Amino acid sequence: MPASITAPAPDNRFRSLSPCALSKSEKSSVVALALKVLSQRFRRGRVLNSPQDIEGFLRLKLTGRRNEVFGIIYLDTRHRLIEIAELFKGTVDGATVYPRVVVQQALEKNAAAIVIFHNHPSQVAEPSDADRGITLKLSRALALVDVRVLDHLVVTDGHVVSFAERGLI
Repeated sequence: MPASITAPAPDNRFRSLSPCALSKSEKSSVVALALKVLSQRFRRGRVLNSPQDIEGFLRLKLTGRRNEVFGIIYLDTRHRLIEIAELFKGTVDGATVYPRVVVQQALEKNAAAIVIFHNHPSQVAEPSDADRGITLKLSRALALVDVRVLDHLVVTDGHVVSFAERGLI
């Protein structure tokens, strides 16, 4: 084979693809396939040890959402995944979060710990004062029933901010 031509690695059929080479329907198919692959990775019982374990999943799941979505990742005592759920849907610039519902759901799932997540449709991942406030309120409410808040992730299409990595939790 001439030196100027390289065949794609046999272990990766997608290496030569680029987003601009795909049609709109092909891009949708790739995203759907990626979500299926990630949902297999994020099945019940998988250990989640760091924010990096879930950033890609959340970015794919929340990308392109025009309204704010607030969710919880429920974990057992060994930080194994119980369930990922979107609890509240809001408007373009906020979602109303009810601590009572969060506590109730954590108890129903028998969670020992949770990771909070929500998107910012504005594409500005910087946590707001309201984000900090609800994190504190949820942490206090959940502490009363021995459920730890491990992190709060603010997700945009291009970036994820971890409260834990910033020392905000």
